[in-house]
Amino acid sequence: MKKVTKSRETTKYKLKQQVVYPLQGVGQIISIEKRLFKDQKLLYYIIYLEVTDMTVMVPVDKADELGIRAIVSKKKSDEALTLISEEFEPIPADWKLRYQMNLDLLKQGSIKDIATVVRALYHRSKVKELPILERKLFDSALRLLVDEVSFSLNKSKDDVEELIFNKLEAEPKKPVKKPAKKPAKKPAADSAG
Repeated sequence: MKKVTKSRETTKYKLKQQVVYPLQGVGQIISIEKRLFKDQKLLYYIIYLEVTDMTVMVPVDKADELGIRAIVSKKKSDEALTLISEEFEPIPADWKLRYQMNLDLLKQGSIKDIATVVRALYHRSKVKELPILERKLFDSALRLLVDEVSFSLNKSKDDVEELIFNKLEAEPKKPVKKPAKKPAKKPAADSAG
C-alpha cells in the first residue's frame, strides 16, 4: 500500500489566506488537502467561515466557478464605500422582482454588487418597510460587506458598520463617472412654409 503524501500542486490560494465565499462571507483557508471522491483523489480547500462557525470543503478546480475570490484591495473597498453614498436608479416597486435582482447580485459576489444591494435595500427601507425575505437579504448583504471591508481596511467590524451607515445616511452624491448621454432629440419640423 502506497503512502499518501500531501500534494505539492500549485493552487491559486494559499494556506491561511483569507478568501470570500459568495453568500457566506470571509473565511480562512485552514488546510489544502486531497480527499477521495468517487474513486478519485481531488484537491480541496478547507475553509473556516468564522461568521457562521462553519467549515466547508471546496474542490480547488471548482473554486472559481463557485465564486471563491481573494479579499479585495483597500482601493476596491474604498470604491464600494463610495458607491453606497452615490445617487442610484430607483429599484422596482414589486418586491419579488427586487428580491430576485438583489439575490442575483449577491450570488455574483463582487464587493460592488454587495454594496449595490446594501444601498438599494437600505434606501427602499426608508420608503417602506421591507418584507421579511428582503430584510434578511439586506442583513446578509450588510454582514458580507462589513466582513470583507473590515479585513480589507484592517478595521474593526463595528467601525466599518458605523462608516457604512454614515455613508448611507449622507446626502447622495453624483456618481464620479457620468452615464452615457441620451441621443439628442430631433428638432421639430419647421411649420413655416
